[in-house]
Amino acid sequence: MVFRRFFDRGAKGAAESAPEQATVSDTEPVEESAEADESVVEEPEVDAEQDDADILTRARAVLPMGTSTGSKRVEALYGSADATGPTHFSQAVGCRVVDVEGNEYVDCTMALGSVALGYAEPNVSRAVADAIAGGNVCGLADAREVDIAERLCGIIPCADKVQFLKSGAEAIAAAVRIARTYTGRDLVVGSGYFGWLDWCSDESAGVPQKTRDDFRRVPFDDVAALESAVSDAGDRLAAIVIEPVVERLPSTDWIQRARELATKTGAALIFDEIKTGFRLKTGGYQAFADVVPDLAAFGKAMANGFPLAAVVGDRELMDASRRTWISSTLGGESAALAAAGAVLGWHDAGDVCGSLWNIGAELRRVLGDAIAASGVDGIVIEGIDPMWFFRFDDPSREQRFLELAASHGVLFKRGAYNYPALAHDEDAIREIERGASSALVDLRDEDASR
Repeated sequence: MVFRRFFDRGAKGAAESAPEQATVSDTEPVEESAEADESVVEEPEVDAEQDDADILTRARAVLPMGTSTGSKRVEALYGSADATGPTHFSQAVGCRVVDVEGNEYVDCTMALGSVALGYAEPNVSRAVADAIAGGNVCGLADAREVDIAERLCGIIPCADKVQFLKSGAEAIAAAVRIARTYTGRDLVVGSGYFGWLDWCSDESAGVPQKTRDDFRRVPFDDVAALESAVSDAGDRLAAIVIEPVVERLPSTDWIQRARELATKTGAALIFDEIKTGFRLKTGGYQAFADVVPDLAAFGKAMANGFPLAAVVGDRELMDASRRTWISSTLGGESAALAAAGAVLGWHDAGDVCGSLWNIGAELRRVLGDAIAASGVDGIVIEGIDPMWFFRFDDPSREQRFLELAASHGVLFKRGAYNYPALAHDEDAIREIERGASSALVDLRDEDASR
């Protein structure tokens, strides 16, 4: 297996920059001194007086959800608010996370898919440190914006121009704003999850009915429903917005029909590539499937966990942004741009996404074997190799499995998705297999004792 040779966790550093001539199969990290390693990631200072229950109580007292990210709430992590398991971390390096009590876990969530190389990856950390040392923001645009935009235009099929923002929700909302400006229309047909902003929050409180009425949701991969929604929209249709992968790859008919309908009606076809970009292929699902949208949103793994997103697309449509207002004070902040530059260096050096497919396939294989060996039923592994998940027939058993896996040193995501990273080397995969196997045996024994 190539994973360790491509990315070595923790004890060994990586080369000063991603090797220019190397391929994934022959990339060997360069040994560095302990002093160099310590300059990137220091050992965590764990407060012996602090425990997870205490910090969770404090968090709930001052944060409405107990965290600023809805997907990191206890009930989102495990299934209920009173679940047992780590909720806060003190350090994350490679694929290993240390909680506030000093316990270490091998992580399969990889920051909700925003980290594909590994936490605190040395090239990324050095690039970010250098950017911060030079001042991460001022009243002028950072020259890195131009460099990163040019490089994105070279790898994303639909990209003629780029605008940077900070989150995926912002980027996909910007794409919709651009489409509405370009077409002069208001109605959007969409399939997928696009974040929390008003334009797509058709089932959330606090959203005006008129805003809800301008968004029509259709089921994933349902050609007839898409055709019906587009027909009902008539000459009001501004955009068809699709999250290309929802638990599985779409049918060819679905994605091609979306392209045909957008072209026929004069609407913009928008792909939400927040999860799929820099994971299925560097250039996203559109590069994987050779179906080119008019606009697309990228984020997450593009900067290996640093806050950066981008709306990219056709020159004519992107220029419509000059007729509306899309702006973020920190959209071109230098630390995240530097992180994206380091990530692009990895992708230039070798087939990062190919390795993610391979690592994901290996994880699915060993975990499938663990399920079979345990004799536990009601659990299957689904998804695609770079984005896979457990499906349980009983939510309470899912929660218990996640709790037990954490007790054996492995963090899995509830629901979709678990994400492979280059940091998941052979040792990590073996630990994941052992932790999952132990959790499954415990679950089986608990079921038998009832």
